[in-house]
Amino acid sequence: MDKNWMRLDNRQDESYKLGVAAFLNFAYSGKAKHLTIACPCKQCNNFCNHTKSVVENHLFTFGIRKSYTRWIHHGEQFRQEIREDSNLGGDEEGDTDSEDLNHMLNDIGTAQWGGNWFSREDDGEGSSGLNASETDAFLKLLEDANRELYPGNTFFSKLSFVVTLLHLKTMNGWTINSFNSLLEVFKKALPLEAAVPKSFSDAKRIIRDLGFKSEKIHACVNDCVLFRKEYENFDTCPNPNCKEARYKSKGSKIPRKVLRYFPLKPRLQRLYAHKEIALDMRWHKEKRVDDGNTMRHPADSEAWKHFDKLYPDFAHDPRNVRFGLATDGFNPFGTMTSTYSIWPVFVVPYNLPPWKCMKDPFFFMSMLIPGPKSPGNEICVYMAPLIDELNEFWDGLESYDAHTGQKFTLRAALLWTINDFPAYAMLSGWSTKGYQACPICMAETSCMHLKHRKKLCYTGHRRFLPIDHHWRRERKPFDGKVDFRNPVIPLSGKEVLEQLERIEIQFGKTLQQIKARKRKRDASGLNWTKKSCFFELPYWSNLKLRHNLDVMHIVKNISESVFATIMDFDGKTKDNWQCRNDLKELGIKKDLHLIQNGDVYIMPHACYQLFKEEKKKVCDFLASIKFPDGFASNISRCIKNGQFQLSGMKSHDFHIFIQRILPLAIRGSLTKEVRQVLFELSDLIKKLCARTLHRDVLQECDSKIPVIMCKLERLFPPAFFDIMLHVLVHLPAEAILAGPAQYRWMFPFERYDVIHI
Repeated sequence: MDKNWMRLDNRQDESYKLGVAAFLNFAYSGKAKHLTIACPCKQCNNFCNHTKSVVENHLFTFGIRKSYTRWIHHGEQFRQEIREDSNLGGDEEGDTDSEDLNHMLNDIGTAQWGGNWFSREDDGEGSSGLNASETDAFLKLLEDANRELYPGNTFFSKLSFVVTLLHLKTMNGWTINSFNSLLEVFKKALPLEAAVPKSFSDAKRIIRDLGFKSEKIHACVNDCVLFRKEYENFDTCPNPNCKEARYKSKGSKIPRKVLRYFPLKPRLQRLYAHKEIALDMRWHKEKRVDDGNTMRHPADSEAWKHFDKLYPDFAHDPRNVRFGLATDGFNPFGTMTSTYSIWPVFVVPYNLPPWKCMKDPFFFMSMLIPGPKSPGNEICVYMAPLIDELNEFWDGLESYDAHTGQKFTLRAALLWTINDFPAYAMLSGWSTKGYQACPICMAETSCMHLKHRKKLCYTGHRRFLPIDHHWRRERKPFDGKVDFRNPVIPLSGKEVLEQLERIEIQFGKTLQQIKARKRKRDASGLNWTKKSCFFELPYWSNLKLRHNLDVMHIVKNISESVFATIMDFDGKTKDNWQCRNDLKELGIKKDLHLIQNGDVYIMPHACYQLFKEEKKKVCDFLASIKFPDGFASNISRCIKNGQFQLSGMKSHDFHIFIQRILPLAIRGSLTKEVRQVLFELSDLIKKLCARTLHRDVLQECDSKIPVIMCKLERLFPPAFFDIMLHVLVHLPAEAILAGPAQYRWMFPFERYDVIHI
């Protein structure tokens, strides 16, 4: 098929119009016209799906991506073409599809030997100082990429065949035995001279020289130390309280626990070995539009700009990379009967434009922390190799920029971490449990123990109101006291370091250490459990924001609490007879106190609870609602008939529920006061989760959220205010500091865990 029309700059040319029509006919061959396809325009870059008319409009408005010469996203077979020597040095356009193995190898060769690397094949050593073995290994890869799978087969080369098989194994969860069995079938089905690998190990050996190697670092079974650096030759744990053996048995070299570490250096340098990606890594400075009010990208945030002011030499070169780090535990076996938990640690570069940033191809898994239990406070032990590499990146590493064709000093910095609330405690060193659970308010957290409910509640949001607000003087609607405290001012990194100077801890999970920690508490009375390993980075204490509150889990928990309380779900509602006794104990909300009728206590109906008829209307509404494909899952399947219960909703469903469905579901129900505050809560969350944020809107949210929280305090019982609802008050200020939530929440990482690991 003629594709010369893709190179035309004049999109009104008749050849371009005919080419677009031919492309759409090819893409929709055998498909219904109403289906969506990947849009190959320069803006969408095959990351977004649209209908036929929208794709056609984009192709004429933005133009087609010229490098998309093989339409693999639209049904064209992946075919590995063998290029002539002149093409291996780089084609005239300088752009080919990123999936082309020959082009990928060309990028690697250019990065290591320079632009005319192909003519230096026989030099033995490249200009970059690589030794002969590394050069031979790379040339062997090139030979495999050009070698037909068997004579006459132009569909697969030896290398592309192996890469395709290994990709299918990963995506479909094949076992090693099944993979080996499949190779045996291929050997019998294909000609004898076919270059089929003998086994899974042989297949891995073929692609090993692509450069993405992992390091296996032995760890103490009690998470005391990693056997590296000064402990590399130890056979037992150096912790005097542990002394556990490194290996499974005496004389064996099989370790009891292994950390798998994937160095960032080769993968980060590989980004700049590709011309198109190297150009995209400059987008945040050269092409981003900054109007001073709109935030579409982390580069628009105050935290990013503050970092640039502190380190102008770092900010001067747009190729220097800003990272976000995310981690979370998950069960690799996909069954709830197993409690096994492993912890992948991801690093994601923020230099890329929004349509590429946070996408799977640019997720770097830096390490896989072994299970079967969570690393807990000892996660800093496992982070040591990553911290060392980040310090190397801060000093700078020599790399090659394929866009300019020159070498440069590549530097990188970690902006913040992304994690749920329990992982927040592990990474920051501040315990997110107890009376000081809020990592922002810290020692000034307003917390109260409920005697009957036997839970902690986090109220006292009047302190965030203006000092002259009349609610500060009211007693009965709140906790029976006035509140003239000043708002909480978060501590700076230097103030945190001053508090951490007194913290001394020896890592490890021996029984003796666990008991000692339970008895011992910091003399200052603060919730610090350790000094975070991230403070070893020279810039960490100067950052505006070090750890993100995860909007995903916060909104999910708030949505679940609100709906369970207004629907009065058994076991999930925040209002029961213990809560009513707590109200009597506190002497507030007398109209909700239990009423004794002989030997029976009657629980008065609350204004925030639906009546039976209203519950039925809400459930009928949820059962009938339909969403566009991909917008949300089928919530109607979560309705339990006749029980007015809702179960099985995913985190994203709760986001959709509180932002879109809740205001519609409770129309005409509850009291006007309750409806109004829930509408305001829904609107606030919708603004915080928007893909594009505006500073003036966020400042308005920052002033509104204390009012909303106080309205909720006037209506709902204290037990309603768990720590997840409390930290909502800090989200608008955090959004002003760090930008859109889509770059700082766990959705993409948890989705990646499920699909790829």
